[in-house]
Amino acid sequence: MVRYVYDFAEGSRDMAGLLGGKGSNLAEMTRLGLPVPPGFTVTTEACRAYLDTGGEPAGMWQEVSAHLTAIETAAGRPLGQPEDPLLVSVRSGARFSMPGMMETILDIGLTDESVLGLAKVSGSERFAWDSYRRLVQMFGSTVMGVDSTHFEHALTALKELREVPDDVHLTADDLAGLVETYKELIRRETGEHFPQSPAEQLRRAVLAVFESWNGERARLYRRREHIADDLGTAVTVQRMVFGNLGSDSGSGVAFTRDPATGRPGMYGDYLPDAQGEDVVAGIRNTVPLTELERLDPASHTRLRAHMETLERHYRDLCDIEFTIERGTLWMLQTRVGKRTAEAAFAIAAALVDEGLITSDEALARVGGEQLARLMFPRFDTSGTGAPLARGIPASPGAAVGAAVFDSSSAVRRAAAGEKVVLVRQETTPDDLPGMLAAQAVLTSRGGKTSHAAVVARGMGKVCVCGAEALTVDTGARRCTAPDGTVVEEGTVVSVDGSAGAVYAGTVPLTDSAVIRYLEDGSTDEDANGLVAAVARALYRADTVRRLEVRANADTPEDAARARRFGAQGVGLCRTEHMFLGERRKLVEAMILARDEAERDQALGALLPLQRQDFIGILEAMDGLPVTIRLIDPPLHEFLPDRTELAVRIATAEARGAVPGPHDADLLDAVNRTHEENPMLGLRGVRLGLVVPGLVAMQVRAVAEAVVERTKAGGSPQAEIMVPLVGAVEELRIEREEVERVLAEVSRESGVPVRCPVGTMIELPRAALTAGRIAAEAEFFSFGTNDLTQTTWGFSRDDVEAAFFSAYLDKGIFATSPFETLDRDGVGRLVRIAVDEGRAARPGLKIGVCGEHGGDPDSVHFFHSAGLDYVSCSPFRVPVARLEAGRAALEGTDVSDSR
Repeated sequence: MVRYVYDFAEGSRDMAGLLGGKGSNLAEMTRLGLPVPPGFTVTTEACRAYLDTGGEPAGMWQEVSAHLTAIETAAGRPLGQPEDPLLVSVRSGARFSMPGMMETILDIGLTDESVLGLAKVSGSERFAWDSYRRLVQMFGSTVMGVDSTHFEHALTALKELREVPDDVHLTADDLAGLVETYKELIRRETGEHFPQSPAEQLRRAVLAVFESWNGERARLYRRREHIADDLGTAVTVQRMVFGNLGSDSGSGVAFTRDPATGRPGMYGDYLPDAQGEDVVAGIRNTVPLTELERLDPASHTRLRAHMETLERHYRDLCDIEFTIERGTLWMLQTRVGKRTAEAAFAIAAALVDEGLITSDEALARVGGEQLARLMFPRFDTSGTGAPLARGIPASPGAAVGAAVFDSSSAVRRAAAGEKVVLVRQETTPDDLPGMLAAQAVLTSRGGKTSHAAVVARGMGKVCVCGAEALTVDTGARRCTAPDGTVVEEGTVVSVDGSAGAVYAGTVPLTDSAVIRYLEDGSTDEDANGLVAAVARALYRADTVRRLEVRANADTPEDAARARRFGAQGVGLCRTEHMFLGERRKLVEAMILARDEAERDQALGALLPLQRQDFIGILEAMDGLPVTIRLIDPPLHEFLPDRTELAVRIATAEARGAVPGPHDADLLDAVNRTHEENPMLGLRGVRLGLVVPGLVAMQVRAVAEAVVERTKAGGSPQAEIMVPLVGAVEELRIEREEVERVLAEVSRESGVPVRCPVGTMIELPRAALTAGRIAAEAEFFSFGTNDLTQTTWGFSRDDVEAAFFSAYLDKGIFATSPFETLDRDGVGRLVRIAVDEGRAARPGLKIGVCGEHGGDPDSVHFFHSAGLDYVSCSPFRVPVARLEAGRAALEGTDVSDSR
């Protein structure tokens, strides 16, 4: 028999796959002896079975009933009994925290009868009716499908009628009337009555959690975070404890360290006389957690002790939810907390210093994407006036965009290519699509633990919360600053998530402290220790990684910057980039040449220019390998646009003028070189085989640059790469030409020139015949951009804008195969080429020079596939270094290494 329900006392944190994150952590806290209200977890297996069949799995409800009976027996009262009702909460809890899942439902078990009993035993009619209206509102929206705005509008209208600022000031009679309003809303919108059976409430709530797994918000979040669709969610059912029983009660969210900066301490928000959902929703502004020490010293002391216990046990930042019920502290949830990129590095370094984790564990806890965020520019506010408003710096970074005031507008404008900032009073799970689309989130309510703050941190979005001085009018689509400045929808604003400020217009940017450190070793702005933490992580990564990291660089400046960033050579120097600008005319002359003499003259003019470029790059990378790819793109890319040229000539003829002979020659050449699909036409090695002198000129430029650097006392390590080879015969012919020129320059200069000759594997046929090609190649370098195009049959320039978004929406792609390597298809070709290439030539040097070389997930694949190096843009070099180190730790027990 499959078991579907576990008591909290029966689980542990190691059972997250079965009990979900929430259930496994509640079980762990129970095992630690912390004060956790009793409850049980319905497993992810039950969810998967329900989603597969459309009905609850056999035996599940009997298990739920048995565990509920145990809670009722321990409490001495049944669920929802009229005189003294036991109440429970129902929460979703997938293995990974998912903001798009169903909201919590509190106070299940309340009915028209039991609300009166709750009022009697609690001694507070107001509390009882407040609890009932919460249940009806939550159940109505999350289980029965009523638009939550209907409930919000009814509550707002009542507060306006009573002229009170928030729901705390509503009386028991007000709340009792609101319950009836809510129940009538449900009847009107659904055609059914709010259920008066506690058992029915519980059953429908549990099944609603299962259903929410496939809700639009949940699917959207899973796609973005690359979470598998088949995991399912668990459901936790827990005895209610109440934070809304008066001034000696309350709810809060606590972090054992600041999730924005990583600083140690007791961080979070507390809200007296409130349920936990009030804190997260941001509907009332909270007080700092430090204020709890004044309000309830005993609970503050107990909470601090529990926080220390949890952090030492989990050996990480812990995110904790708690409730105080008339002076008694209850722990409702803990998990390893989401954090900003800055906090991730700072916390990892601090935990090593405190002896809680090893340096390898610290490396495993930070990622390349987080490092990339720290390298992004920051605002330079030195010449900027006062901000429009200030709030809580919930998630750092700098973002500029047009202000929008609802989620759908954010999605629509972002899809049209516009950068937007989502401005709300507070966010709810319904705002998730807009938060994903926006560059930043700005709210006038809520703290560091509000929905906006938690979700933004998890997504790496810039966020400022609780900008109380900002009056947000979503209906009028505008907000007003304290000085009277009105920001209409579409107005550009700048949001500084590091300082908690929002500015009108576009604020200029400056390099981040991390970039300055990578550039010149500067640590002047490292008061918080961030740069030191990043440096430690990179040092550890460099110590343990096997993969070398090179850079794609086409200029001496790019090569020099890449070396400063830690590159161990150039993995791709694209020589065609040296033919742009003023040099384009020389390429035109080569194409238009009427005979060998004219072609030689054009190539002769290009030779010294290319040689000088190579000298600069070899000097910048002195002593390190520089892989120089021979010209790759089709020649038509160096000629004017065919249509523009034809129009120009036709316009001249229409005016009675005689078109210039150069334009006529160019049009003739454009027509002659025109191809229906040029990326599959005359390019790469094919150019070298059919255009006389082109390869010889480029190789001579490389060889003469090597000679000059050698004579200057340098140690040039040039490698020559032949692109787009599909057959070994192509490479053999080209290699003979390369070696002939190298030998010629050696004789002429008296300096031996030795340049390894290899090829770029970017066609499926090359990967499938790698064993034969390796006989003529001294190294392989995978051009994964073209290999992806030719494997999938995609033209990247055409398909990304045309239908990739639909493919992502339909789940065909988890992410674009041009961003993260397609392991099943392209990755299989890579593995075949590696295995067969090295079988034919043991010790064959193999790397990758497509931009996948800087993608964190792809770097891990290249490590596992046995490549020797990855190459990427200079900016991504530190990212690749970090991920190469993390890849080396996969499959090892990092806790054993210090």
